[in-house]
Amino acid sequence: MNDEALLRYSRHILLPEIDIEGQQRLLDSHIGIIGLGGLGSPVALYLASSGIGTLTLVDFDHVDLGNLQRQIAHTEDRIGEPKVASATQAINAINHTTSIKTHNLRLTDQDLLSLADQVDILVDCSDNFETRLSVNRACVSTRTPLVSGAAIRFEGQLLIYDPTIDNSPCYQCLYGNQLVTETDCATTGVVAPLVGIFGSLMALEALKLALGNAKDHTGRLTTFDGLTNRWQSFNFQRNANCPTCAP
Repeated sequence: MNDEALLRYSRHILLPEIDIEGQQRLLDSHIGIIGLGGLGSPVALYLASSGIGTLTLVDFDHVDLGNLQRQIAHTEDRIGEPKVASATQAINAINHTTSIKTHNLRLTDQDLLSLADQVDILVDCSDNFETRLSVNRACVSTRTPLVSGAAIRFEGQLLIYDPTIDNSPCYQCLYGNQLVTETDCATTGVVAPLVGIFGSLMALEALKLALGNAKDHTGRLTTFDGLTNRWQSFNFQRNANCPTCAP
């Protein structure tokens, strides 16, 4: 780590939970981000500013005016651009030392398996249940830690799958085989700061995974009600009959 890096990350290095060794771990880490929208924007910006060495960005969508209410990685002058290109510009403006790889397409299950196998951690910022299940399957198959979050209206949730912890439940364990009725912010809305709150929390948990001290959040679903400012946490166990992670 050179003098510029020591200065840039000095506030991290002051923390005993990170220090120089931990910051070097962040610099050596490769994290994938699925979705560069409301959640993915703060995740990408905070991971880059924190010194994650390599980010792989995945999104097949383009920036439009309706995104700008909450997707802070994008700007008016980048409307019409691929979100991965727009987010790359935003990241480069914050930290030019972060290496960025992009996938401007909808990844197949096989693509997700390949991506999960290449990265150290996956952060799922997608906006639909089907994609979350696919990402979860890829992470379980490759034993890749997963940070999964969602936000809608005034409500958000977060959970982590960490294969380094024995009997860590996966995303599928939480929902089983039930059919989940899909809603999205395009039809029901979402308050702008909520995705900032949860995107920041997801970035924090990804950093903790990279540092090796995220043990507290595995097997817990954390939820937030933005109307009442109430946080809740629910423990759940690995499902012995889970179609994804059951032995």
